[in-house]
Amino acid sequence: MDDETEDVLDVVGPRLRALRRARGITLADLAVTIGVSESTLSRLESGRRRPTLELLLPLARTYDVPLDDLVGAPRTGDPRIHLKPIRRFGMVFVPLSRRPGGTQAFKMIIPAQAESLEPTPQVHEGFEWVYVLDGRLRLVLGERDLTLSPGEAAEFDTSLPHWLGSADGGSVELLVLFDLQGVRAHVRTGTASEA
Repeated sequence: MDDETEDVLDVVGPRLRALRRARGITLADLAVTIGVSESTLSRLESGRRRPTLELLLPLARTYDVPLDDLVGAPRTGDPRIHLKPIRRFGMVFVPLSRRPGGTQAFKMIIPAQAESLEPTPQVHEGFEWVYVLDGRLRLVLGERDLTLSPGEAAEFDTSLPHWLGSADGGSVELLVLFDLQGVRAHVRTGTASEA
């Protein structure tokens, strides 16, 4: 096997793990869904088992992504990115990044609500950075209850109880950077000579 093929195969496992975690699916649930043992899936994600079509096809169907996305096949022809929105928790997430692992970028849309929702803070592993594009965001972070307007940003450790919603019942559009390993987003302003 040539080095290029080896390099592609080496990143399939981490790509699969990142995709599963981003979807909030456990190994046990995935094993039941696709009819493959949990240990096989664990070995596949850790790189101790090579991916096969027999394993990748049901994963592609379950995640509703092209097989090329699972293996990181190079794009051919059309250079456009075809974004596929994900609807979860009453919100829409549009993935803007395609690289598994590391920092993931999403456009998040919180639809308008006739009645204000009661915050239901959640915790999970990672670090998040949010930037309000449109609308007014209500961010409940631990004991703090903040309102962010367009152009404002916040970053926080997602192990703190947090909740995002509309501050006034209107729709909210956000740019979200999420990193499972807890890497902070670094925003630079000004020029290098000013630093």
